[in-house]
Amino acid sequence: MERVPPSVAQHELDLLWQSIFTWASWAIVAIMLAAAIRLGIRQRTPFYLFACLAAGVAAFAEPLYDVAFDLWFYDVHDGRSGAMYSHFTAFGVVQPNWTHSGYIILYASACLYAGRAMYEGRWTRRGLFAVWAAEIAASCVFEIIGTGFDVYTYYGPYVLRIWHYPLVIGILEGTQVVLFTVLAVHIRRRAATWWGAAGLFIAFPLTMVGTNAGIGFPLVIALHLDRPQSSAPIVWVATLSTMALCVVAVSGASRFLPTRSGRNESGSPGVDAVLAGSVS
Repeated sequence: MERVPPSVAQHELDLLWQSIFTWASWAIVAIMLAAAIRLGIRQRTPFYLFACLAAGVAAFAEPLYDVAFDLWFYDVHDGRSGAMYSHFTAFGVVQPNWTHSGYIILYASACLYAGRAMYEGRWTRRGLFAVWAAEIAASCVFEIIGTGFDVYTYYGPYVLRIWHYPLVIGILEGTQVVLFTVLAVHIRRRAATWWGAAGLFIAFPLTMVGTNAGIGFPLVIALHLDRPQSSAPIVWVATLSTMALCVVAVSGASRFLPTRSGRNESGSPGVDAVLAGSVS
């Protein structure tokens, strides 16, 4: 099994930026949860809250991602005062608690600002690619700061880095947002009960693994070849192939955007209508 380079494992965490990442991200999540509850009450649906919670819960699977994509969260060494804000460790990677807030912000935000329009069949192919581009940009901004200011790093033999951040990671993350959001909207249209709507908690890990281990498999394999010193051309091919597959995936998802309809895809009223009826 490939070990984390000692220079990476012993790199010092920037405690100031850890605090900024932690408190700022959880403050944003508090606003998102308030918005999700408000939207849910207005539209009589648990969709927005479940989308946020599904992303937050799925962050417990982050260690799988870390191992696959050579991500390492920096820790405190050399007897310095202060500590990493961590809640568990898996595969030898200490997990900061802001991964949960980060997941909610990145992966659930599109459900809040585009979910209703998609649900009502008002979202277009061009609009879906706009969401993709916006989420890639958001991912790049967040992670360029994190990797550039000693909070964490991607230490593998990546190409096409922006400062220290591999661009292909942002493209994969944007793709996952698109796939999760489209699938989540279909669950909302089809579900007739709250239990059905809770399918979002299953949809997230499915799209997470499907995007990263499925669409991103050329990159994952290329990063972990037994002879990394001779793999640079292969990493380039794998990176470009993964980016191309992401474009194909988003294009394919656009063909599954819901159309205008007063009923869900199964022909039943759906959880929103059921809840509205129960209130009335």
